Amino acid sequence: MPIGPFLQHDHSFDPEDIANMSAGFEAALSKLGVVSRDNRAKVAIAKMIIEVAKEGERDPARLCDEAVNRLSK
Repeated sequence: MPIGPFLQHDHSFDPEDIANMSAGFEAALSKLGVVSRDNRAKVAIAKMIIEVAKEGERDPARLCDEAVNRLSK
């Protein structure tokens, strides 16, 4: 699932950033075992990926790991 729909009104990322964020988002969904029908979890993960990206991170693996770590607290 791409992260694009969660960025509808946010134009601060270029296509490469969005691709990296989508990869990190997919990895976080998988790592956390989020199934397709759990929309609240997806929204929380997407928001966290976006927050971490706004702090400057662009590596998909680090986006995933940081989002998972923050959500685990």
